[in-house]
Amino acid sequence: MATTTRDDRTAAVPTSAPADSLPADTAPAEQQGRMTHRQILSALSGMLLAMFVAFLSSTVVSNALPTIITELRGTQGQYTWVVTATLLASTASTPIWGKLSDLYSKKLLIQVSIVVFIVGSMLAGLAQSVETLIAWRVLQGLGLGGVQALMQIAMAAMISPRERGRYSGLIGAVMAVATVGGPLIGGLLVDTSWLGWRWCFYVGVPFAVVALVLLQRTLHLPVTKRDVRIDYLGAAFLTAGVSALLIWVTLAGDTFAWASLETALLVGGGLLAGAAFVVTELRAAEPIVPLRLFGDRTTTLSILASIAIGVAMFGSSVFLGQYLQISRGYSPTAAGLLTLPMVGGLLLSSTVSGILITRSGRWKGYLVAGSLLVVLGFALLGTIDHETDMVLLGAFLFVLGVGIGMTMQNLVLAVQNTVAARDLGAASSAVAFFRSLGGTIGVAVLGAVLDSRVSELIARALAGVPGAAQGADGAGLADLADAPPAVRAMIATAYGDATGRVFAVSAAVAVVAVVAVLFIREVALRTETGDERLRTESVG
Repeated sequence: MATTTRDDRTAAVPTSAPADSLPADTAPAEQQGRMTHRQILSALSGMLLAMFVAFLSSTVVSNALPTIITELRGTQGQYTWVVTATLLASTASTPIWGKLSDLYSKKLLIQVSIVVFIVGSMLAGLAQSVETLIAWRVLQGLGLGGVQALMQIAMAAMISPRERGRYSGLIGAVMAVATVGGPLIGGLLVDTSWLGWRWCFYVGVPFAVVALVLLQRTLHLPVTKRDVRIDYLGAAFLTAGVSALLIWVTLAGDTFAWASLETALLVGGGLLAGAAFVVTELRAAEPIVPLRLFGDRTTTLSILASIAIGVAMFGSSVFLGQYLQISRGYSPTAAGLLTLPMVGGLLLSSTVSGILITRSGRWKGYLVAGSLLVVLGFALLGTIDHETDMVLLGAFLFVLGVGIGMTMQNLVLAVQNTVAARDLGAASSAVAFFRSLGGTIGVAVLGAVLDSRVSELIARALAGVPGAAQGADGAGLADLADAPPAVRAMIATAYGDATGRVFAVSAAVAVVAVVAVLFIREVALRTETGDERLRTESVG
């Protein structure tokens, strides 16, 4: 039997209170769990700042990565793994955080995840090699996994699906500010000689500390405790399987041949670990990814769409900064400014669609339109090369931003509206998990596609050129700073022409999201919060 306690008696008005006795600024009681609109905004302040830190940690590094890899003499594969390591750790830890939220205080867990993030950030800023940086980025990812999963779980506990659209504009605004501010801050830090790229990891720490204080003062949620056993074995098999396959995709064709003993070992080991994960989930008392969730059509299709969106969005966005800086020659600061159209589209569509969804209670049409715009945006970006007009590029990014803004949050909303209250934590973390998994796979796979295409274009450019073998020695990110001017120009052209293929592949993957969304059955949004539903289900 679950037991419920409240860590702040003023966090909600008793559910027995008559509606006409509530304060004037109270949102509809049956939709807000008796929390006033003011109380919800107060509780969201610390959560949104923590979410800002999570988004900022990704975007602030993206524009600095070309400089980081060049200074630390890294390779294209290591460039990919600086991002992949964080996504992988976040992906693997997300379901565990979700399970822990069923046992311990959600507020405490959010604060713990922020502390883990702070420690990882500080250590990453001290890294003296790419290998060390990747290791500390893993620790960062563990904290980010908690922040991202627990925010959605906490919001589901406080706010009903029907009313959540009212606050989605705030989430969109936070995403937009972090997406705009991150690259700009990162660019300024890199371009400021007395600061440098290491401050890209330090800059989020003050925000995280303030978020800790705000959460302590403003977030008050009931703590529902029940007997929970964490499926550590399942998490281990899942991490091992995904890691083996990602290492194979990243290194195959470069460090070893696609058809080789290493390929057989990595692919075979990854598949075996995956099979062991499924068997473990079937037998575990508290599986890390409850397979019963996939018995629901909406949840299964939303997860499938989230994977596709994750592959396309995370995978391609990582290489946008590389395109703007290496191929087009923009500074990190300018590269950040050039992403403004995408952020503007995201902010506009997430805010408007959230308001309209709250008014109508209907959401599928926005998901369909958003997923189609994601495909269109990536298809348009698939046509770019090293000479594409920047105004045209901005228009393409705006279309993509509008699509993402209408898709990401609404997929989570669809799942939270469908599953049982006891599965809200697991379902919310499952969607975040598979979206991160898609992003992790996308970064690795699209990085391999880019690397292969760049090598192909460079080899083609050097064919028949006297001394090509010597020139090719500098044709890589690790030696870009020291390469002769002619070779640097050749590399810039190759990266510009190769990036279009990355976006084209992303468009093809995003088609899966469109198909999945079309088959989702729309259910009118509930008006009860997660806490109210849990109490009702417990009584029943």
